[in-house]
Amino acid sequence: MPRVLIVDDALFMRKVLSDILKREGMEIVGEAENGQAAIDKFKELKPDLVTLDVVMPKVGEIDGGISALKEIMKTDPNAKVVMVSAMGQHALVVEAIQAGAKDFIVKPFQQARVSQALKKVLSGEAA
Repeated sequence: MPRVLIVDDALFMRKVLSDILKREGMEIVGEAENGQAAIDKFKELKPDLVTLDVVMPKVGEIDGGISALKEIMKTDPNAKVVMVSAMGQHALVVEAIQAGAKDFIVKPFQQARVSQALKKVLSGEAA
């Protein structure tokens, strides 16, 4: 059962994603509401996969999902991170993929797309 860390500043979005992932047979090992918490929980929990919101409030030196992604990739260059974005954030998604994210999913979530992206990343088929 893949172990997943969900990162989003909106509790509702974490809940929606958590429900989808549980239906897909994944274990939610933790949740984080900002980039700094994401980095800390990643180091602590060592999940198989991270879903990471692109846009989150700044906390300390970490000014959102891209900064958190870069720190996670420094910690573990093999980390499997899937970015979560809203429509219209294409430039941020491209930057995230260049920084090491393996794929992305778009809000509002469609279970089939979420499932496809996460399974692809977990199997190692993603970029």
